[in-house]
Amino acid sequence: MNRFGKALLVVALVVVVGMAFRVSWNALRDVARAIGADSTAALLYPFVVDGLMTLALVATLVLTERTDKRFALRVLATYTVASLVLNYVHGLVPELHGGSVDWGRLADWDPANWALVLLATSLPVGSIYFGSDLVAKVLHRRPIDQSIDGANAEKSTEIAMERSISDVAGPFTEPVPALAAPVAVEGSASVDSPAEGESTGRVAVHAVAAEQSAPRRATGRVPDAARSARPVRTAEELLDEARSATADWSVDDLTAEGIRRAVRTSPAKARVLRETLRAERAAGTVEAAV
Repeated sequence: MNRFGKALLVVALVVVVGMAFRVSWNALRDVARAIGADSTAALLYPFVVDGLMTLALVATLVLTERTDKRFALRVLATYTVASLVLNYVHGLVPELHGGSVDWGRLADWDPANWALVLLATSLPVGSIYFGSDLVAKVLHRRPIDQSIDGANAEKSTEIAMERSISDVAGPFTEPVPALAAPVAVEGSASVDSPAEGESTGRVAVHAVAAEQSAPRRATGRVPDAARSARPVRTAEELLDEARSATADWSVDDLTAEGIRRAVRTSPAKARVLRETLRAERAAGTVEAAV
């Protein structure tokens, strides 16, 4: 909507509100007279009720915070209902039109009359309180752009504080485990070939004793470059190692499991070595017999 359309809409709203105020003004003036107000007070009474409704409507449009806007809407709804009730009573009691009703008498039933008199007399006091509060909220409100800038500044400050704390804390460090003296472990080897002079597969290895005061944090997968490369043996080298390791073994001792443990190889290769070694032993026996 362009500027002319907005101005036309505002003018139409002012005209409608003005006519509605004139219709309501007559009823509220007569009610004010019925509760004991003089001519001047009765003339100003409609401005107290309907005027605060207009003020609450403007405050609802101006205020940006949700709590303040909700408060202005509640004030607007309360005074709208109160004005509606008083206009309704004015239409039900014909004596109010001519001013012949007794003072303090707005209904024949006493409880209803007490409630209506309390409502009519409390509206001016409520206008002072709620009107002052609404004006204070409007004067102390923050524009939308300032509120957004303030929220962004607070968020940036929190992010900066979190980064500062993480920088001060530093990375997580763990104590380096101490290395113990080398010990002999039976049945295990750190290299593919056994030590010289040992045929039972006993080799010296280093045992690492890690003493940690706190649980070790998971560091993820070890890169391939950091892993120790194990030498790849050819079939001839593996067969030579098997011959050397089983030189003093009997034919019955040439089992795939025994050869696998001796040369530290896979079960499939150990079975091939077993058949090869048994074939060599059989061929050697035949030659010796001849």
